[in-house]
Amino acid sequence: MLADTGREAPVDGVRFYRRAGWSDTEVDEYRTRFGDFGKMIHPLPDSFVRLTDGQMLRIGDQEWEVIVGTGHSPEHACFYSRELDLLISGDQVLPRISSNTSVYATEPHANPLQGWLDSIDRLMQRVPGSALILPAHNEPFHGLHLRLEQLRASTVRGTDRVRQQLAQPLRVIDLVRALYRSSIVAEQMHLNLATGETLAHLNYLDQRGEIVSAEDEDGAMRYRLA
Repeated sequence: MLADTGREAPVDGVRFYRRAGWSDTEVDEYRTRFGDFGKMIHPLPDSFVRLTDGQMLRIGDQEWEVIVGTGHSPEHACFYSRELDLLISGDQVLPRISSNTSVYATEPHANPLQGWLDSIDRLMQRVPGSALILPAHNEPFHGLHLRLEQLRASTVRGTDRVRQQLAQPLRVIDLVRALYRSSIVAEQMHLNLATGETLAHLNYLDQRGEIVSAEDEDGAMRYRLA
């Protein structure tokens, strides 16, 4: 996120979206809007104290266990109080929507979907289903394990939908148009998120050996079943 600053769009970013099959118009829009998101982010401090998975913190009168999730972000700290049976889940577990799990130009070969699935397992194992969940969006809720199973099933369905499209070689943008509503593809910010999410499924399948890819004559990557 901090890479999205007021400077010009990086060459690697332009290459990333061209390899996804974006048109010249879409790439030009990326160039024009680059830095808009970075303007909304507060600068990081010059020094910090890292929180690690399994670490115990005393906040007020309670002990809180740090549970680090990945997928939505490289590291996302959740906090569980056994005494209160309370999980501060942030964006890692939301009651109504699933958090965006994307590949970005800054780390094009990342596998955030595997991290997302691993994090679901981690939370299932370390937080009881009775816990009250405090998410970053919407209302507090109970039923953590049911919600985690729903998120897992949604991820599996998304991967299955991508897999079903790959009988013939397709670009990322072809998959985006096949899997998302036209209104999403038409709006730059949503196109960016849909591209990242689609790549997350492709990188997951690629690292499992289920698909192969090759560059076409226009410089875009095309993916198909192995």
